[in-house]
Amino acid sequence: MLNWLIPSSISPEKNSKELHKFYAALFFTFAPAKINKMEAKLIQFLSEFVTPERLALFNKILSFRTNYLTVVLEDLYQTQNASAVVRTSECFGIQNIHVIENTHVFQANKDVVRGSTNWVTVNRYNRTEMNTPEALQKLRQEGYRIVVATPHEHDVDLEEFDLEKGKAAIVFGCERPGLTEWAKKEADEFMKIPMVGFTESLNVSVAVSVVLHHLTHQLRKKSTIDWQLSEVEKQKVMLDWLRVSLKRVDLLEKKFEELNK
Repeated sequence: MLNWLIPSSISPEKNSKELHKFYAALFFTFAPAKINKMEAKLIQFLSEFVTPERLALFNKILSFRTNYLTVVLEDLYQTQNASAVVRTSECFGIQNIHVIENTHVFQANKDVVRGSTNWVTVNRYNRTEMNTPEALQKLRQEGYRIVVATPHEHDVDLEEFDLEKGKAAIVFGCERPGLTEWAKKEADEFMKIPMVGFTESLNVSVAVSVVLHHLTHQLRKKSTIDWQLSEVEKQKVMLDWLRVSLKRVDLLEKKFEELNK
């Protein structure tokens, strides 16, 4: 529990109700005026139905979440690999994952994801037979540089990747054919994991784990980079987490609407 944040007037042992209110308010106490005030009220209302300890955990995990890095999966056909990437991304604090479904549809393997899909946002692109351009162009419009994870004559080793150049969408390709020419064409940069063995390749889920472990560790060491979620992003994520945590949340939200007519 985040005891160092608790005011001295509140005793965690004796004033659980006051502690509950404190954590419920902590999320948006310092949020700017542009956040959705009605959503903020809904968060406070729903927070009354979860324990102070769970709210503390939500806030702690939110403090490590980032959209500065995001993962893009291009047409992975093995569901266990795609599911493992989702789980890995959640573990390392990546909030948004982008799944391009050109030929293969993403289906979460519940035995692999272990509930991680509840805590991350999976963005899916499947409107046409070739969705890669749309996905990567959308990410570029959102300020991401497109970084393709594959060996290339102009690539950079993972350890030399420059995080300070701006937000990065790391693109990983299908297991056998690899990345499409569209993905390579849209790339701003290429990055590789240095290897010294005969095989010279990693399973895609392992590659994602190696990349995210290194980059998120380096990211959190750099105080000059504003890598955490914005207050608006935190509000949206907190509301999503509360909704998946509560049974019959639809009835609770209906009650909230009646109270705020």
